[in-house]
Amino acid sequence: MKYAFVLLLSLTSFFNVLQVNAQEKDITGTWKTIDDKTGIVKSHVEIYKKGNKYYGKVVKILDPDAPAKPLCENCDGDLKDAPIIGLEILKSFEKEDDEYEDGTILDPENGKTYKAKLWLDEEDENKLNVRGYILFLYRTQTWERL
Repeated sequence: MKYAFVLLLSLTSFFNVLQVNAQEKDITGTWKTIDDKTGIVKSHVEIYKKGNKYYGKVVKILDPDAPAKPLCENCDGDLKDAPIIGLEILKSFEKEDDEYEDGTILDPENGKTYKAKLWLDEEDENKLNVRGYILFLYRTQTWERL
């Protein structure tokens, strides 16, 4: 009986560790976006899960020169002049192994939407690689977890 209790306690601890590790590898949470050309931190984006897909919205603009309520002036359609704060810029990413694929990213500066994929850095799970594509060309930014 005593050994069964110890075994049960050990298994519970083991599964708790697995659960914590699985949660750490998740991309949900708030990330600071860093411009890959200038190295300047531009904004905070909150990534969240809806159903089986992942989305991300702008929650804070860090540019001191930005207007108090910046708008997506270069966006088209329903997003034309939409407030950037609260704007969903990451859409419909699906987890495939260690990557999040088949989604899109909106660049509020130019109003364009790109196919994209996301993945956590292998050496630092507090860094998120964000890659946008145009045909066979791509651009990658590394965002940092807050």
